[in-house]
Amino acid sequence: MEIREIVKELDSYVPGISQEEIAKEFNLDKNEIIKLGSNESPWGSSKKAIDAIWKNLNQLNRYPETNLEDLKELIADYSNTKTENVIVGGDGADEIIDILAKTFIEDGDEFIVSIPTYTYYEFGLKPYGAVPVYGRWDLSNNSLDVSSVLEAISDKTKMIFLCSPNNPTGGVIPKENIERILKETDALVVVDEAYVEYSDEDNVDLIGKYSNICILRTMSKALGLAGLRIGYGLSNPTAIEFMHRVKPIFSLTRPSYMGALETFKDNEFIEESIRKGIESRDYLYGEILKIPVLHVFKSKSNFILINIEKSGLTATELSRKLLKKGVIVRDCSSFQGLDEYWIRVSIGTLNDDKRFINILKDVLLIEI
Repeated sequence: MEIREIVKELDSYVPGISQEEIAKEFNLDKNEIIKLGSNESPWGSSKKAIDAIWKNLNQLNRYPETNLEDLKELIADYSNTKTENVIVGGDGADEIIDILAKTFIEDGDEFIVSIPTYTYYEFGLKPYGAVPVYGRWDLSNNSLDVSSVLEAISDKTKMIFLCSPNNPTGGVIPKENIERILKETDALVVVDEAYVEYSDEDNVDLIGKYSNICILRTMSKALGLAGLRIGYGLSNPTAIEFMHRVKPIFSLTRPSYMGALETFKDNEFIEESIRKGIESRDYLYGEILKIPVLHVFKSKSNFILINIEKSGLTATELSRKLLKKGVIVRDCSSFQGLDEYWIRVSIGTLNDDKRFINILKDVLLIEI
């Protein structure tokens, strides 16, 4: 059995830790664990979506829908675009990344990522022979270093990833900076808007102005369907048509399809989810700002990034201490561009947020 060399060289993607894993390792009650490590919504899913899934469980012996036109219409309406600009994926936005690689990448092509950022871009493109080139996310002011991206462009550049709001920093890329990059290259500029609902602006209007932009979206965050893994891409009709040629036909399951349809119809649920998420994020930011040994980034997402170097602990050490007390946060040591002193904290219910803050203060005071 011969394994491809590029696969041998890949580091495995590091996902967030589950409540089940922590409960087992530390002998904790799963229901008492505070999960603030995976950027999920803690308020569950739309009740209308859940009801629709239950009603259709007797159809699991049938293949799911394939053209998804009714779902595309809802996505287009939600995103203020047209159905011909929409492609839907069944493994979150990660499937759209894979489809982009299949559609546009040749062996030896280069793609640009500005670190620190979402690590799956590299995980998704490297197996197709693409070579990463690094721009820079400026941690001093939590913004994209646009010059570093422009300087990284070469005649081999096929794709540029811009995460806005950026994971794990929470900063937003101003539209004029995205346009500046779009004007300077023929490469496909992929704007990842996984957390757009928590932000102040989107970039959908740029699809009508530039042929080389694709926007990534997901239903795993504010829309509360992380367990169903539904993502979608927005781009010009030509790019979308070619992407559909390599997209798996049945990538969206029947339960995912039904859940997605009803969620987009449930405006009240969506609005409440976003409102609660912003409230939780701002509460966490304000409380952590009061802890002298921590430096917290202002965020436009559903998480916040914290530098803990002055605490005297590494991210791995602090994360471990919090795990023992039933709190899951993200140790960001695996993010390129960050050292061992960064953690990321996702939104929770306000009750969970308050418990977390108390436990965090307790752990830090023990060490100070």
